[in-house]
Amino acid sequence: MLSGRDILCISSIDWDFIWQGHQEIMAALAAAGNRVLFIENTGVRAPRLRDLPRLKRRFLNWRKGTQGFRQERPNLFVYSPMILPFPYSRPARWINRALLLTPLRRWMRAAKFQPPVVWTFLPTPLVLDILRELDPELTVYYCIDDLASSSPQAQRITQSETQLFQRADLVFVTSEQLRQRAARFSGRVHLFPFGVSYRKFEEARRSPDGLPRDLDAVRRPIIGYIGGIHQWVDQELVAAVARQVPEASVVLVGPPQTDTSRLAECANVHLLGSKAHADVPRYIKGFDVGIVPYRLSEYTAHVYPTKLNEYLAMGIPVVATDLPEIRRFNVEHGAIVHVAQSAAEFIEAVRRAMDRSTARDVERSFAVARQNSWEVRIERMSSLIEQELIAREAAGWRWQESLRRLYRTARRRALKMAGGIALGYGLLFQSPFVWWLAEPLRLSQSPQPADAIVVLAGGVGESGKAGGGYQERIKRAVDLYRTGYAPRLIVSSGYTFVFREAEVMKELAVRLGVPEAAILLETDASNTVEHVRLTRDILQQAGWRRILLVSSPYHMRRALWTFRRQAPGLTVMPTPVTGSQFYAHERGASLEQILGILQEYAAIVWYWWSGWV
Repeated sequence: MLSGRDILCISSIDWDFIWQGHQEIMAALAAAGNRVLFIENTGVRAPRLRDLPRLKRRFLNWRKGTQGFRQERPNLFVYSPMILPFPYSRPARWINRALLLTPLRRWMRAAKFQPPVVWTFLPTPLVLDILRELDPELTVYYCIDDLASSSPQAQRITQSETQLFQRADLVFVTSEQLRQRAARFSGRVHLFPFGVSYRKFEEARRSPDGLPRDLDAVRRPIIGYIGGIHQWVDQELVAAVARQVPEASVVLVGPPQTDTSRLAECANVHLLGSKAHADVPRYIKGFDVGIVPYRLSEYTAHVYPTKLNEYLAMGIPVVATDLPEIRRFNVEHGAIVHVAQSAAEFIEAVRRAMDRSTARDVERSFAVARQNSWEVRIERMSSLIEQELIAREAAGWRWQESLRRLYRTARRRALKMAGGIALGYGLLFQSPFVWWLAEPLRLSQSPQPADAIVVLAGGVGESGKAGGGYQERIKRAVDLYRTGYAPRLIVSSGYTFVFREAEVMKELAVRLGVPEAAILLETDASNTVEHVRLTRDILQQAGWRRILLVSSPYHMRRALWTFRRQAPGLTVMPTPVTGSQFYAHERGASLEQILGILQEYAAIVWYWWSGWV
């Protein structure tokens, strides 16, 4: 038996769903000393309204773990991923790769989960993405259903399944029809129908315990069915059996997965609902006949009914519809199953089977079930995996694959880095993202009458160039003056480049029509906090308490906060430049604009740290 390996199982059902081969195989591999991560079903079709309970269970499973991961038993972990339920949508697939793979890689690193053997029951596009990203040591695809014929939406799975057939190192199938289809794409196909946990059924058969209470209350003889009551169960056939064999009770044990109202109308039909997997042998023990009443369709042509061996393990006769896999089973093991080609034949076969079987018939049933036990199946599958791994190691595959994996990892990281750079470039330089980020810096208020208009000069300002922006600030202040909002201007700047900036600004204001007597200069300030303190002193000495503040649009928040902290008695109305040339833009920002905005945010942090705002 395979042992000491890390195995990642991509399941087509959830761990808590009806116990099937998925759980049986992975539980056995975990018990043999392998570490198993069981990824619950990621879906083959978009959800419907009736899937809401399943989606709710997935959310609850995710919550009861750590970021969706939980340990179910020694060596066996379950991952309940939260992804978008649209398996064939390209955008959803792109998002799901991140939603599923990012937590998965973190868990694998935390658990020191080596490059695993990937055993998948699903052939969806997302599974192919997982295989490409994880680069497993070995890939096994266990094809247990013709998923493309299970629903119209699932037909889109054909292309990705073909790719998986070609990529997988080993392909296991459950029916001859599936084997023939897989063999068109792979030379590594092996037939492994689902088996039966024979030891568990043998223990239940020999146990002196009685029947479950709800079954014990049912009138004998009992015609029994075990498993989900899904769309492939021929309910009309079951109802016909109940009507034509009224002396018997028809018992169906399993969760209803479709409308069962036509069965509920039959007085001798008993729907017992879902039962724990451990109790299944006790229910079959109470059957007199086991039935496989499946409708004939493209889907069921590929189905190998697991319940077949479960019935045989309890020594009861079996009646089935004319499924290809049942016919193959009879060829392999002799005519041990009663096969019916019509409803009348099915009913007649049930009547004959209700007669007591001979001890020889019962022993023959046990022998066939032992041949089809999970112990035998898993041992054979495990042996094929071990042979493949040994062959690879003997051929020097490991160092070659390790080197290839390193190159793949480096390429993947380079692609991610390139993608991140492209995304960053688009956000910063080709989208309005920077302006959205800078918007909190902007403050503006409709101008109202004030005592003075205070103009804060830019010095080198955001542009890093002498005299940048002072012309537009003076023009804004002159417009406010001409409109009559205030009788005077206070220009604050201690910056000098050949000439004092404050004097140059005053000269420009005079040329634009402001009387020289209406302009006051403050010529010592070198930064915003000094602008505020020195103009505050001028205002207080003159008894002026209301000002219109003019500065760059993205400097306004810091300037206003500084005034509120340094001059709390003043009423300050922000009236920034309406069309800053430096900050002119259509969509994205330039590097100089980005640096100017970052500089302003950094200055706010520094002012807060220094206690100036």
